[in-house]
Amino acid sequence: MAPPDPPEPERIARAALTRLIEPGDAAIGRAVQRLGVVRLLQGFYEGAPASRLGLGADRITAYQERLRKFNPATDLERITKLGGKFIIPGDSEWPSQLDDLGDSRPIGLWIRGLPTHRLPSLRLLALRSVAVVGARACTAYGRHVAGQLGSELAERGWVVVSGAAYGVDTAAHLGALAVNGMTIAVLASGVDICYPRGNESLIERIGRDGLLVSELALGMNPTRFRFVLRNRVIAALTRGTVVVEAAPRSGALSTARRARDLNRHTMGIPGPITSELSAGVHTLIRSGAATMVTSGAEVGELIGAIGADLAPERVGPILPRDALEPPVARVLEAVPASADGAPVQRLAHYAALSEAATVQHLHELSSLGFVERHGAHWRLVRRK
Repeated sequence: MAPPDPPEPERIARAALTRLIEPGDAAIGRAVQRLGVVRLLQGFYEGAPASRLGLGADRITAYQERLRKFNPATDLERITKLGGKFIIPGDSEWPSQLDDLGDSRPIGLWIRGLPTHRLPSLRLLALRSVAVVGARACTAYGRHVAGQLGSELAERGWVVVSGAAYGVDTAAHLGALAVNGMTIAVLASGVDICYPRGNESLIERIGRDGLLVSELALGMNPTRFRFVLRNRVIAALTRGTVVVEAAPRSGALSTARRARDLNRHTMGIPGPITSELSAGVHTLIRSGAATMVTSGAEVGELIGAIGADLAPERVGPILPRDALEPPVARVLEAVPASADGAPVQRLAHYAALSEAATVQHLHELSSLGFVERHGAHWRLVRRK
């Protein structure tokens, strides 16, 4: 049985901190570990001595002033009205791999997407996720490869994670969506802010058919610094990171290096030797910091769980059927035992759910080892 989620005072305090501090603040992370988030926030309200909180006096005064201007409970009400949620460490849905970030791990995550009776568990989706990152001003080659990679990974049951930026990010998200796959956009703004504006339709689509994730409270705008800090979440959340195109100073390389530091698989797509936008990727590969890959199949071979993606038969589920929630169990019951499987439309009909909800639950079942994609169909995992 999963442990109970943290009490609401802690959730409210963490929601307040996401509006108060910048992401990845290690000093705040250490203070939270030492004092607890509720006591820390109370110290800010009271203007506690710097020696007690372990932070500078000017910083405490600034936080005290800013706390008077907003109500974190209102933010929690707003995210619920948007069909989203705010998850924190200790929640059953919290992806534990984010804890690898240590003192700079997120205080909490705001999530929005798939407007069904229940959002999918980020923890389960992250178990089988891959980051695809690269240049915003990518070439036609980079756009094509990123889109193809997104589709191939999604068809193999992987969740495609990126940052919803122009270029490679956009192509990877669209590639996954084109085959009805799951994709997650980790934003450098609140999940109610569409940035860049030119990607508003894409971000809104991910908000319907995938997940939008952010450390920042609703209404908070992106900054250059927040983009850099966002990259560490992409690296930590996923099983591995693939860089499609990146110049020597590209921000995508920081994501790859962070993934490497976190002992995640780091991969690079080779490009023309005459292309400046492939020079950064080639440097990663040449230095041994990244493994060269050329397809979704090769990515799966590299990061598949204990060889599961190499084997002709998949291993069985990692949780018993009786641990599944009723709607998820209905979808599982609808999946036929035949090798060909069935399309989403048929499964949704038999499970008496919308197609969006059915796709959501199929991805959860895939992460748990119950089902797998077979072309445009879904089928039961063949057990040894």
